[in-house]
Amino acid sequence: MPVSPCGDGCLTREGARVGPVRRGLRLAGAALVVAVALVLGPVLAVLPGRDRVVRRVLGGVLAALGIRLVVRGELAGRGRGALVVSNHISFADILGLNAMRPMRALAKREIASWPVLGTLVARMGTVFLDRDRLSALPAAVDALTTTLRSGALVTVNPEGTTWCGSASGRFRPAMFQAAIDAGVPVQPVAVRYLAGGRETTRPAFIGPESLIASLRRAVAIPDLTLELTVCPEIAPGRAAGRRELAALAEAAVASELGTVTVAGRAGPVAAAAPATSPARDAAPVPAAPPVQRPSLSPATRPGLS
Repeated sequence: MPVSPCGDGCLTREGARVGPVRRGLRLAGAALVVAVALVLGPVLAVLPGRDRVVRRVLGGVLAALGIRLVVRGELAGRGRGALVVSNHISFADILGLNAMRPMRALAKREIASWPVLGTLVARMGTVFLDRDRLSALPAAVDALTTTLRSGALVTVNPEGTTWCGSASGRFRPAMFQAAIDAGVPVQPVAVRYLAGGRETTRPAFIGPESLIASLRRAVAIPDLTLELTVCPEIAPGRAAGRRELAALAEAAVASELGTVTVAGRAGPVAAAAPATSPARDAAPVPAAPPVQRPSLSPATRPGLS
């Protein structure tokens, strides 16, 4: 299974911290917004303008946590399906993506058990995947294909796990098969976090830590921004297969972020340096070339590789 080498050594050096009272208020405020949304969920589901309400609720959760959302670009097309793929850093990624535009998601099964947030994510129609059972993968691809054909947007984190943000993991090709089978475009989105206008890895959900530990670190940052950049859409038929499609999406995200793509390995990644330079002034680093693997026949069901 995909494993990130990120650990405590990847975290940007801590700067100023929010006081304990304000941190507590942030967590309580976010919990209150989610609780109200869950209670009113059945009513919200039948109200006109449901998507607008969902966006405001999720934007409210981020705001309560002290996270400012900035979206650069816009998702193309309404009323048709698209596979939205992004790098994966934090628990807040999926909240930001759905605050940009509500969409279905594919997520690991463990997220369903997260306190409060897990229930909210499940209510949003998330498809949960048991990463320990590879036999469940073809069914998940088929389910995504059906959803995409219905005209829905579906967001997937093809790295398969979270990374610190100073480096990224390979985009696994399996779920890109759903876009090919459904005949829909792929929409890459680049995710990054800024603190005081400079890139930071502190909000990352890394290693074996709990959601609570990651939350506590994020709410302690005084001026945290989640930046989502919509990359150019990859049209159906542009790639010969799912591997090439995954490589195109990976390159688009890496080019926007200026990160190096690293194959999962054991051991820590070198500590991130973004805290010393403004995010937009960082010189882009070209993505590493994709690993060459034996090609599969079209009839072969997708695996993780």
